[in-house]
Amino acid sequence: MYCKTTLENGIRVVTEMMPQVRAIAISIVVDVGPKDEKPEQSGLAHLVEHLMFKGTSSRDAMQIARLMDVAGGMMGGFTSRDYTCYFATVLDDYRTYALDLFGDVILNSIFDEESLERERGVILREIEADQDAPDQLAHNLLKANIWPNHPLGRLIAGQPEVVGKVTREDMIYFVHKHYVPDRLIIAAAGSVEHEDFVAQVRDAFWRMLGQGSPVLSSPPACHSGVIIRARDLSQLYFALGVKARSYTHPDRYGLHVLNDLLGGGISSRLFHHLREERGLVYNVASSYHAYRDGGLLVIEGSTTPQGLMSVLSLTMAQLWRLAEEPVSEEELWKARERIHSRHLIASEDTNTRMSRLATQELYFGYHIPATEIVEQIQQVDQRTVQRLAQELMANGCPALALVGPQSHRHYSAEAVEKLLTETSAQVQRKPRSFSRTGKPVPEMSLTCQGEEHDALLYSQP
Repeated sequence: MYCKTTLENGIRVVTEMMPQVRAIAISIVVDVGPKDEKPEQSGLAHLVEHLMFKGTSSRDAMQIARLMDVAGGMMGGFTSRDYTCYFATVLDDYRTYALDLFGDVILNSIFDEESLERERGVILREIEADQDAPDQLAHNLLKANIWPNHPLGRLIAGQPEVVGKVTREDMIYFVHKHYVPDRLIIAAAGSVEHEDFVAQVRDAFWRMLGQGSPVLSSPPACHSGVIIRARDLSQLYFALGVKARSYTHPDRYGLHVLNDLLGGGISSRLFHHLREERGLVYNVASSYHAYRDGGLLVIEGSTTPQGLMSVLSLTMAQLWRLAEEPVSEEELWKARERIHSRHLIASEDTNTRMSRLATQELYFGYHIPATEIVEQIQQVDQRTVQRLAQELMANGCPALALVGPQSHRHYSAEAVEKLLTETSAQVQRKPRSFSRTGKPVPEMSLTCQGEEHDALLYSQP
């Protein structure tokens, strides 16, 4: 059963009881992230999250680590592009214990200079590790390329030169400004009685006061183009991105179905045509990345330099095919059933239920029942998928990031950009779009109006 209470100071508490489980998953979601950083503060929200576990006015880092271990579950934190999250999964016997620890680190962290210098080094190693992972580097380059002047395009961990200059005073000011009650959501799923949990949250966070400034929404302008980062590798890693809807848009359900059809698994079109039929890739997949201010459909994989042009041509052909031809009823039914099954199976996990509670409250301000989500997925029809594919193709030339060996004999930035541009231009010549009612609409309405989108799972990092 879902319950919600807003405390006197403005903190929102949401819970869902899961009978017959002993575990409880708890999260403190703070509506703060890269969107709240100035360009010269890139990585500050992430650095604050790291320092939260490194000492308070009453506990040092080792004491906090030992307390996190003793409950036998897991505790930690992460920073996404839209928010910061602190989480724990423990036996129900330890829920008061976990909340007390969270209250201490969020209200009383001291951000001492020694810990700052140590974590600064840890984060610089984290940034270096992402640079060494070609798939992650391609993904980061794609978002920087398609959203060059927007927080969504920045590295969550920040740039090394910026991270190296952040001061203790910067962190304290950032926390005082953004870690305020009306930006906090505390969610729990599992063995939890709502009123008891609310009372324990009140005890742990009653001293938190203040009010945050309004969260400003700024849809990013999307850019196309090709960026290549040379690396001494045998494979060429690619990440191709097409502008899509953002997290709360009604089309989110249709986009999840389209994504599953295109590259959501081993029976998807991309996997079948690129790997099973032609052996051009070991792995290829698509994913729908949705945020408060924008979204992307991202297609990622790796191939050989000599195979790249064929892979891109076939990938764009599959996107175009979804826009040009209605998907069969059987293929559509299978995609809906896969999403339906994954959603319900994931619902048996306390962490997933807790994450959905928190992110739905963050993005929508209310709870969306699993039954409603399943109904919305089942209502996605052939014309919805075709219309959304046409809108994706009409959103302009995709952006592409490549990481791997330079091979001017097999590909170049100019040749790749020409291929993508020519394929995208086809939508201006042959589209036939449908409205949500199924009736044809004028060709000019293919232009994507606005940006929004997801309640299905939770937002991408």
